[in-house]
Amino acid sequence: MATTPTASPAAPRSSKLLIGLLIGVSLLAAGAVAYVFVGPKAAQTEAAKPVPEKPIFVTLEPFTVNLQGEGRAKFLHVGMALKVSGEPSKAQITEFMPELRSRTLMLLSNRSADSLVSPDDKAKLSEEIRTELNRPLNKDLPEQGITSVAFNTFVVQ
Repeated sequence: MATTPTASPAAPRSSKLLIGLLIGVSLLAAGAVAYVFVGPKAAQTEAAKPVPEKPIFVTLEPFTVNLQGEGRAKFLHVGMALKVSGEPSKAQITEFMPELRSRTLMLLSNRSADSLVSPDDKAKLSEEIRTELNRPLNKDLPEQGITSVAFNTFVVQ
């Protein structure tokens, strides 16, 4: 009598287990390769990004000045903040605030209402204020280090 070979039930289970194990090892190897080649570069890129410096502002009390003009009197009410280059500049501006306010008032009061209407006019005025306030306060002192002037209130009536 001839016997027919019968497949053992353990053979299909062991081949499925072997295939699953090979897939798992392959995934782990791929992850390790990706980490080695991509991981440090991504960490270096994040570390290489410079941290932006925290801006330093000096807020001036609002100004109200009469404007030059014909006919009906007009005035300007403006509040501003000065962006400065560092703490020494901030300290110097705070110390000499009365003189800087006086310079600003003189500059603003020589304006006409028509010269303060458009955004370009306001940008030009901002730059003129920055230039005027950056002038040294006396022959022994450096410029104030004002990098920009930002208006937070601007009303012409």
